Amino acid sequence: MKVIIAGGGTGGHLFPGIALAESIIKRYQDARIVFVGTQKGLEAKVIPRIGYELRFISMKGFIGKALGDKAKSLWSLAKSMSESKKIIDSFSPDIVFGVGGYASLPLVLMSSFKKVPSIILEQNTVPGLANKILGKVASAIAITYPETVEHFPREKVYLTGTPIRKRILEGDREKAKELFNLEEGKITVLVFGGSLGARKINKAMTDALSYLLPLKNSIQIIHQTGEADYNWVLAEYRNLSFKATVIPFIYDMPEAYSWADLIICRAGASTVAEITALGKASILVPYPYAAYNHQEMNARRLLSRGACELILDREINGEILAKKINRILNNPEIRREMEMVSRAFGKSNAGEKIIEIAESLLRRKQ
Repeated sequence: MKVIIAGGGTGGHLFPGIALAESIIKRYQDARIVFVGTQKGLEAKVIPRIGYELRFISMKGFIGKALGDKAKSLWSLAKSMSESKKIIDSFSPDIVFGVGGYASLPLVLMSSFKKVPSIILEQNTVPGLANKILGKVASAIAITYPETVEHFPREKVYLTGTPIRKRILEGDREKAKELFNLEEGKITVLVFGGSLGARKINKAMTDALSYLLPLKNSIQIIHQTGEADYNWVLAEYRNLSFKATVIPFIYDMPEAYSWADLIICRAGASTVAEITALGKASILVPYPYAAYNHQEMNARRLLSRGACELILDREINGEILAKKINRILNNPEIRREMEMVSRAFGKSNAGEKIIEIAESLLRRKQ
């Protein structure tokens, strides 16, 4: 089995691709997998560390760019199509997966010209520009939310969920206890933005502490701040003597998840897929500048069924956040209900479902 996984740029696109690769290797131990992305994308840092082969194309982003940069993007597409042809010709993949982001566009387009089966993954409620285009040429489309079907040719669409890394489901609680200095019997709140942190969330959480003083002795907090905000966030927790582990970046997220009773975070596709697969209660604060406002769409989808609480980025402050936290933590029944609905949303076997679709496509080709 020879596979190309194209796309990335951000964790929301890249990590489902890595999770899919894990599922492929589990099923086909001798599979050869090549990731294709750009030198500026997150894949350039992450993929070499985990040992997969990585090739680069010249593709540049289009959405939100100035007119001159859009012209450069169109030129880079032409160049990337040629680069994609060379990659496909030299590697001869059995199937190509597009995981989203502009880097997936030329590879999947070229795979259609070369008659190589392709599957695109759409993790968000509303697809981005690349997937809107690729939906017309891809062999199959794996979506996370039922509402997304209206954006694609219905006969190609499969409701699979977003692949998540198996490691996410296997957090070691004993290791976590030591890593994050945790105590049994306390309610654990996990707070994080993206890999660089989220200042709005950091500020609201530290401002919320004065409203959470009645809970001070019964909760403990793990807070990922990003490098820029680490020092002042740590000082705020110390000023009010809250039990908190404050760190710039959480490398052992499965362990952090394993203790979390409540998660406060953004609403990116990978994050939502992880917390629902784990069945966690959450307060989601969507990143307001995400393309097509997809993070708010993701959060509202969960909110509509009672799987989370939602606070818009422009509305969040310490008092509002504290009210949400108090409501959930002071009412175990509410938290259990949120966990149950969250788990019903989660799909821990999305990778296996997508592989089954790929196998079906390959049988048809034969």
